[in-house]
Amino acid sequence: MSDALRGHIEDAVADTSDKYFADAIEATGVLSRESFLTRATISMHVGRGIHVQAHQEADDPYVTFDIALAHLAKRLRDHHKERETVEAARTAEYIIAPLPDDDDTNEDTANNDNPVIIAENQTSIETLTVSEAVMRMDLADAPALLFRNAKHDGLSVIYRRADGNVGWIDTSGDAA
Repeated sequence: MSDALRGHIEDAVADTSDKYFADAIEATGVLSRESFLTRATISMHVGRGIHVQAHQEADDPYVTFDIALAHLAKRLRDHHKERETVEAARTAEYIIAPLPDDDDTNEDTANNDNPVIIAENQTSIETLTVSEAVMRMDLADAPALLFRNAKHDGLSVIYRRADGNVGWIDTSGDAA
């Protein structure tokens, strides 16, 4: 990567961060080559529990990065006014290794019905309205989000459906 491109990326990310979230915690930009295309991935941690991501592919690294940053800026612009302090409950988060294929079994997993935990972290389940949860999921470009529903204090899940719409699983027990 040239010094000019590196400087362009650093300046543009800093300007975008300062424009929408003066107190952003961290921002990263990654450019990678995939065949004849350049892929840009930009991630920004703008506040407690708020991660924003954008991706783009194009043939020119400057164009690729600028388009990805424009997508990220649009997400920030559309949602930065909605941010507010929310309550969060601490809970454990586990990352489980995939089950081995039948031909890949070994002594550790062959006779054990328990999955192998490869990471254990603490995470927060935040209290949000459904619209705030959708905003957080969109900002993070995540496929799903578990949250405590501010309306009834029960757990809810929103997720991106294959048709592009957002699905919502509500555990309140109130069938509509």
